[in-house]
Amino acid sequence: QVHLVESGGGLVQSGGALRLSCKTSGINFRIHHMNWYRQVPGNEREFVARINSNFTTVYAAFVSGRFTISRDNIRNTAHLQMNRLEPEDTAVYHCNTRWKGREFWGRGTRVTVSS
Repeated sequence: QVHLVESGGGLVQSGGALRLSCKTSGINFRIHHMNWYRQVPGNEREFVARINSNFTTVYAAFVSGRFTISRDNIRNTAHLQMNRLEPEDTAVYHCNTRWKGREFWGRGTRVTVSS
């Protein structure tokens, strides 16, 4: 069974930093592309970042160099280092992967940025 478990969220002041983690099990992690999305209540989930199995990365425009996605193929974990956080980054952050037409999501970790 596939499990994605996020951690690392919390309350931080504007300009602060957080490091999110997504621990996976039940998948061959090293061949999966891993994504981070975020969702504000009442809004659709929006794409934040992706790291491919070959370690190439893609970021949403709003990241503007503030976030870094990485992966640890030994610990089957993806990370999202978020710096210079802004109140607009407040959301629940979810990790995601897809395989053969199926999507897998974690329950998310909440990030709150105070002004």
